[in-house]
Amino acid sequence: MSVTRVVVVDDAARMPDLLGSGDGVLREVERAFPAVDILVRGNRITLTGDEDDVDAAASAVEELRDVLGAGVPLTPEVARESVRMLRSTGPSTGGTTAVAERPAGVLSRSILSTRGRTIRPKTQGQASYVHAIESHTVTFGIGPAGTGKTYLAMAQAVAALQAKRVNRIVLTRPAVEAGERLGFLPGSLSEKIDPYLRPLYDALHDMVDPESIPRLMEAGTIEVAPLAYMRGRTLNDAFVILDEAQNTTREQMKMFLTRLGFGTTMVVTGDVTQVDLPGGTRSGLRAASEILSGVEDIAFCHLGAQDVVRHRLVSDIITAYAENDEKDEGRGPRPTGQRRRFDREERQ
Repeated sequence: MSVTRVVVVDDAARMPDLLGSGDGVLREVERAFPAVDILVRGNRITLTGDEDDVDAAASAVEELRDVLGAGVPLTPEVARESVRMLRSTGPSTGGTTAVAERPAGVLSRSILSTRGRTIRPKTQGQASYVHAIESHTVTFGIGPAGTGKTYLAMAQAVAALQAKRVNRIVLTRPAVEAGERLGFLPGSLSEKIDPYLRPLYDALHDMVDPESIPRLMEAGTIEVAPLAYMRGRTLNDAFVILDEAQNTTREQMKMFLTRLGFGTTMVVTGDVTQVDLPGGTRSGLRAASEILSGVEDIAFCHLGAQDVVRHRLVSDIITAYAENDEKDEGRGPRPTGQRRRFDREERQ
């Protein structure tokens, strides 16, 4: 049975923002509900089709209206995630979406306002990750590239520093090359390790005035260092981020976690599907997820392809590789180029 529902936007001047640039937001709704005819006239959006489809589409449009009203700029990506969240949550008693899971509540949450823009979680998984960081001493963010693991942790660190909840930020990562041998690098020690730490600098420059970064680093308020420099230290009143943790060994991970001092928050990020350690070396991140699971005040947040906020193709690429890895599980480990080179050297 065909039904019609009308969604009215009180402020007609906001209709262009609701529809999106080039009607991009509206097209995402149409793509999500192909069986619903959508007609826009003035400040009225008319939806026609089967009752269940129309109800779902109307809920999505109303939710996007609330997201816009909460101050979140609407994009096709925001519309796509809002629809996905509504579908995964489902209706609660009374036919309305549970308040805690509503896209308007999740997507309008502000972590940090800096340099003329606001950093927010863009998916339900990212919102859960941010909440875990705020409510736990140690948080592990595990997931593929583009899910905001490092970026959101950095935003939380800068927000904590600005609010004076910590006295300094410590950023570290293991100095492991991604499948290439770069040889001996010229220059001073800082110049040698800079290429490994560059992704952390990039995120930092997005959130802190670049002119103030050298001053903050000189004062020790912000420290960026390779993981090897953590041994023997106790980090108090700090926000510590270990990035690319999949490239730590079991011993390195234990060493890092035991640097924890009073008043300190730790965030460990990594992708267990992109390990660059020599063949046969087990990732410390994978070991930690097994050993520390269930330990009080330690949270493990697993982000997935649905949490990718880069180009849409990144999510599709991650999904395709994951499906291929599942097919290859029964074939045994594939030898790496590095392992083959070592084998040749041994035979010689």
